[in-house]
Amino acid sequence: MPTADLDTAAAHHLKRQLNLRDLVLSQILTVVGSSWVGLAAGLGHAQTVVWLFAFAVFYAPMAVAVFYLNREMPLEGGLYVWARRSFGDTLGFLTAWNIWAYGLFVIAFLLFQLPSEFAFMVGPSAAWIPDNHAVVLTSLAVLLTLLTLSALRGLALGKWIHNVSGTAMMIAFALLIAAPFWAYAHHLPIHFTPFELHLPHTDPTSLALIGQIIFAASGLEYIAIMAGEAKSPSRDIGLSIIIASPIIVVMFILGTASVLAFHELMHSTINYIAPIPQTLRLAFGDSSTATLLARFVILLLQIRILGAASYIFAGVARLPMAAGWDHLIPAWFSRLHPRYRTPVNSILFAATIIAALIVLGSAGVHAAEAFNVLNNASTEFYVLAYLVLFAIPIALVLMRKPGAPRLASETWVSQDAIGNRIPLWAVLLCAVGFLSVLFTFGLNAYPFDTAASPLPFAAKILGTVLLINLLGYTFYKLRNTRPSS
Repeated sequence: MPTADLDTAAAHHLKRQLNLRDLVLSQILTVVGSSWVGLAAGLGHAQTVVWLFAFAVFYAPMAVAVFYLNREMPLEGGLYVWARRSFGDTLGFLTAWNIWAYGLFVIAFLLFQLPSEFAFMVGPSAAWIPDNHAVVLTSLAVLLTLLTLSALRGLALGKWIHNVSGTAMMIAFALLIAAPFWAYAHHLPIHFTPFELHLPHTDPTSLALIGQIIFAASGLEYIAIMAGEAKSPSRDIGLSIIIASPIIVVMFILGTASVLAFHELMHSTINYIAPIPQTLRLAFGDSSTATLLARFVILLLQIRILGAASYIFAGVARLPMAAGWDHLIPAWFSRLHPRYRTPVNSILFAATIIAALIVLGSAGVHAAEAFNVLNNASTEFYVLAYLVLFAIPIALVLMRKPGAPRLASETWVSQDAIGNRIPLWAVLLCAVGFLSVLFTFGLNAYPFDTAASPLPFAAKILGTVLLINLLGYTFYKLRNTRPSS
């Protein structure tokens, strides 16, 4: 194994900041989102079957793929590096491009949630805030500046933001899961049955929801982008997956069951944007205690949003850095802060694009519609990256056959050696994951909101995905095509 490849992060003097605790909390932070329990509750008592299906056909394959690929290639850049070492520069670049685009849009979307969440937490007296563009843009500018400064400071600070945010999310879910037991103790006729097994409906709206839920547990691979800054990446990232996975499963299934139970008890419509605060208000009534508890949970969820934005920002900044090391993009993106060893130019460039997206989302009806299309399409960018993730183990094992072609001209270790160390059952699981993600890609282009017209919605989403990838491919070819001598 070439030492230069193994020690890329060390060669650039990256600081190894992340221990096992940091990795576990980061996994929970990035995978568990608060809105998913509301969407899954929309499937009724089929939610447990759908969650188990999602974990079987997507989460388990993802965990296995990340476990084995990170063990073989524990390098800064994560999936980008795995794709480039397996399939070559072009597909490696496009994989990074899609993750990068996804991250930028998600950060902008997460920040946009905060004014509304804050107004919901304070109450009617703050209801004017989301509609005041000056206040919203000023607050988002301040938050983006703080995120940028945190990213420049590096994971010495960032990991504590992520740890606090992951812990906040676990506390919010603990309160949500405890609420039915409080109801039982107060003799409320609640029907809390998290392990009921009912098949879902097969109408287009239900299928679109199922597609959303399948991909809800994505994000385990994201921490591998920062593998060069983990203290023991080949061991601890895999171990963090093993520790975090059962916690994530319990949070999703029991949390969804709690949302469903209280909405059935009160015969209320689920708030898909803020299902956890809404459920706790239903659970504890309109008392002052219930109001304070709901506000506390909203505060926890706001902390989680900020932490998730910070965490995704860290990955978004490091992908161009890794690509710059490989000379696929200008070395300007790889320049590190002399003290903190963070990719300062990449961070500032990403912050500029996020700021532009925030302005776009606030610049009138047509601009806001364009922002919404980009945000809806961002999930498809991430889905494309997952197709590559699952394809890598499959392709490496197929190369065991005598005379099979090499996947790329430059490899980190022998591709035959990697393929031989990935068991056949893991490859079969990755094949299941590939098919489920392909299925999700199609379903994500269908609106689960019945007010939207399916064909125009799909055309906008898929057209945007194609356009953004053509833009990335054109940039790559112009950058890397040399005139013939």
